[in-house]
Amino acid sequence: MKLSTRLASAAALLSVLTTASTLSVSAQSNFLSQWQARASATQAKQPGWAVPVISPYPMLIQVFRTEFVRQIAPARTDTWNFGNTKGVNLIPFARTEVDFLVPPYIQHNSKKAKDGFGDASGSLKYRIFSGNEQHGNYLLSAAFTATIPTGSYSNGNKNATVLPSMSGGKGIGKFDIQSSLGATLPVINGSVAGRPIAWNTTAQYHLANLVWPELENNTTVYKGGTNDGKTQNFVSPGLLIGKYKLHPQDPKGRVAFAGGTAMQIATSHFHTYNHALYFTGRILF
Repeated sequence: MKLSTRLASAAALLSVLTTASTLSVSAQSNFLSQWQARASATQAKQPGWAVPVISPYPMLIQVFRTEFVRQIAPARTDTWNFGNTKGVNLIPFARTEVDFLVPPYIQHNSKKAKDGFGDASGSLKYRIFSGNEQHGNYLLSAAFTATIPTGSYSNGNKNATVLPSMSGGKGIGKFDIQSSLGATLPVINGSVAGRPIAWNTTAQYHLANLVWPELENNTTVYKGGTNDGKTQNFVSPGLLIGKYKLHPQDPKGRVAFAGGTAMQIATSHFHTYNHALYFTGRILF
């Protein structure tokens, strides 16, 4: 083959590869821009409330979220939860959120319990109806969470569980109330493992541009299991800061940071721990 023919063939191959690479980058860029535009349009139809520190929330969000929790037991031993079953939350379709939750790491600081990872889980949420601050300031969603017993030692459930729940809220000016109700249902041996029902309510006030003080009430009613018939209640004052946009000059920019803290204080006679200190960090996108 002549040198000129080889050069022509190489140039043609290079042109094809360059075109394919350009098309691939363009397709990826279009996919991401369409995804973000769909997420922005979906969130524009709901209130812009802050996600509570502890309680489940009715909004749809895109975020990487992690938490650190320190629990103090009645015996004065402390347990650290690194991650607290948080992870990546995405809005792949209108009115829909899918969560990929990372197993937490539990550090007991006690010779009687072994440290290790908790269960893997995921969640699907569907927003039933909503109105932003200019159109009623309300929200109602349904969610379904499932866990797999991947925890090491006794740092998770013995069986897989499902958790159906409903959450909603109503805002009046800078004030809003969010509430959720759900039950953890073991796939097998439910009467032995128990079916706890969780009811959480949060009152928030948008004090300033980035400041959201809140007060949560976290109630668990135990059905079946070793704690059958008992009720545990916590009151949790907290403070959220955010969201702070990392590119405030870009009106379409979505990347932002938020964080907060809350103290859970037992108010019921029965409680598995006295109080807990929560720290949360969030990168919204």
